[in-house]
Amino acid sequence: MLVESGSGHTAGPLGMADIFTALYFHVLVHRPKQPDWNNRDRLFLSNGHIVPVHYAALARAGYFSKSLLMTLRKFGTRLQGHPEYGSLPGIEQTSGPLGSASSQAAGAAYTALMDHAPWRVYCLMSDGELEEGQTWEALLFASKNHLHNCTFIIDRNNIQIDGKTEDVMPLEPLQAKFEAFGLYVIRCDGNDIRQVVNALSHAQQITEQPTVIIADTVPGCGVDFMEGDFHWHGKVPKSGTESQNAIKQIHSLSGTVTRES
Repeated sequence: MLVESGSGHTAGPLGMADIFTALYFHVLVHRPKQPDWNNRDRLFLSNGHIVPVHYAALARAGYFSKSLLMTLRKFGTRLQGHPEYGSLPGIEQTSGPLGSASSQAAGAAYTALMDHAPWRVYCLMSDGELEEGQTWEALLFASKNHLHNCTFIIDRNNIQIDGKTEDVMPLEPLQAKFEAFGLYVIRCDGNDIRQVVNALSHAQQITEQPTVIIADTVPGCGVDFMEGDFHWHGKVPKSGTESQNAIKQIHSLSGTVTRES
């Protein structure tokens, strides 16, 4: 998709593939053929630039035809570079400004509790956007209102567009910060689908406070020349040998469950 579009973000979508797979095929309560079903779980994507993997998961789950995927970022497409509410079934919100979806997710979870609704809210976020103050305001709100039906999932890949997060704006000790804000913290290997599913199941058992899952991921996971390199945050492989090499490496992982370090 990214090679065809000629622009976009590569490292994040590859690093989050296991998490989207766990959500759409193991955890979320949803009906792809009834995308507006009232009792569906809501998924909010805050780091909207990784939306190619979201589109891929939605298409594979049956929300829309996989034939649309190759129109990513094309003029007039329904698959924008950041998700747009109303453009496709299964997209719950428009995102782009980093940090905003945490507030949207907290508001949705609060609404569900007020209505005694059964559905849960999942908010996917990047670690770089934790530099945004709005994020921490949303977490304070979630903690104060005991939004146990809300799970924040942090893509802890340690990179952002300008470099390593700990060089740009240090985040650690991250777990202690979340705990100080009143959240229940779970940490897992975000590239091990068993650990991801277990972490999400664990979050569903917490009944007094919101949960944050710190998912340690490898940016560009599965492609050796991308892994851990922040330069791949916002660029795509060149058509030809580079892209063929990347796709070959990804295909070689097909059928595996865990990624050995």
